[in-house]
Amino acid sequence: MFDVSGRKVIVTGGTGGIGRAIAKKLVDRGAIVTISGTKKTVLDEISSELSQNAFCLVNDLSESGAVEALLSFAYDKMGEVDILINNAGITRDGLMVRMGDDDWLDVIAINLTAGFKLARGCLKSMMKNRWGRIINISSVVGFTGNPGQANYAASKAGIIGMTKSLAVEVASRNITVNCIAPGYIKTAMTESLTEKQTSELLKLVPSGRMGVPEDIAASVLYLSSEEASYLTGQTIHINGGLAMV
Repeated sequence: MFDVSGRKVIVTGGTGGIGRAIAKKLVDRGAIVTISGTKKTVLDEISSELSQNAFCLVNDLSESGAVEALLSFAYDKMGEVDILINNAGITRDGLMVRMGDDDWLDVIAINLTAGFKLARGCLKSMMKNRWGRIINISSVVGFTGNPGQANYAASKAGIIGMTKSLAVEVASRNITVNCIAPGYIKTAMTESLTEKQTSELLKLVPSGRMGVPEDIAASVLYLSSEEASYLTGQTIHINGGLAMV
């Protein structure tokens, strides 16, 4: 069940906790994965851990030409792309009244525009093979909003709208496009919270705990598989009951 043996995958944001867990899960199930991220030391660790089934590229999606460089690298190493995981994301938090243009544009560029460009660049291969999976990592705040995160929430809501539109466009080619919207997950982003902040946040989560990156990776595996072939244009909410939408 949930076999992805031989599938060729791109995972962005691979040096974060969620991206790394996704890459490991897919490689463990037989996939060949190109992983991009900004931290060379972490990519070196991942490359060593996952051996010959992982190709790693230091790549900052905010830079001009970075998307094209990633696509060129992936096609060179794997020949084609069957599955795209748009996981890369950044935050530049601040109240909107004081938010600078660059804080807005940088978040939109990486969280939304890079995902659009990567999807567009992978579709040729997927459409030719009449099979593909595009999985976009959104966020619970794309539905609920969050003070101080107008840019981040807008980018994550935009991913959901883009997902629905693209799902309709490519469904007849046996390509599915879905979202995952994580809630509070134990990553470097949440580790910066104080003990008091964490305690207050967990009061909002019915399950009483944060999720772990493996919770997201498990859903990615399902959405990547043949068993998920009739699921498209949807958002899977993984948030412990924080928001039931």
